[in-house]
Amino acid sequence: MSEAPTLRLSGDFDHAGRPLFSGLDLMISAGGWTCLLGPSGVGKSTVLRLLAGLDTGGRFSGTITADDNKAVAGRIAFMAQTDLLAPWLDVLGNVTLGARLRGERADLERARALVERVGLTEHAAKLPASLSGGMRQRVALARVLMEDRPIVLLDEPFAALDARTRAEMQELAFETLEGRTVLLVTHDPAEAVRLGHRIFILSEQGLAEVEAPALLPIRAVEAPETMDMQVRLFRALKGEAA
Repeated sequence: MSEAPTLRLSGDFDHAGRPLFSGLDLMISAGGWTCLLGPSGVGKSTVLRLLAGLDTGGRFSGTITADDNKAVAGRIAFMAQTDLLAPWLDVLGNVTLGARLRGERADLERARALVERVGLTEHAAKLPASLSGGMRQRVALARVLMEDRPIVLLDEPFAALDARTRAEMQELAFETLEGRTVLLVTHDPAEAVRLGHRIFILSEQGLAEVEAPALLPIRAVEAPETMDMQVRLFRALKGEAA
């Protein structure tokens, strides 16, 4: 894996002639977790798709750069809101799909270890139609972790999970993605506070950073710094002073 870069997305985006965001300037720090929150419809998922080089259905006027001056394309692992599992492949086949598509030999030992870490070993030979929504999301998470890319883009990756499983998968992702440049889009303030080195809110008024606690992630839920930050972040999301 190459060294993780700092990314910067700057510019304007409109869809069907309607501005979605203007003058956005988002810096995604190297080797850490940047969390992006905000109401629905302000462009959070669009930011991820722009960074990933995917179709957005709109027009972007701006730049996407890395501080190492290398192309961003080809260095990204992306997890969308929907699991996008191949229905004809079993769990293990979906986790190793990236290697298959590139014509590479999949590291089956590592894939099996990730399937075990997400708690799906006994389901490894099942097709997606036989899995619950939470199981499918864990397969998609294992697949993105399998990619071992320096830049990782996550769009609500833990949303379909129960509280206990969500905490476990957060810890697995944080451990596995150590040293990567991670951008996490989430609607969950508690999740952002637990995981984020930097936390931003995107709203109709623009982009604002909310200062993260000095306590480094993963932060204990019961820590005073964590609890105070959750209150401040809720206030900021409501448009109040954080």
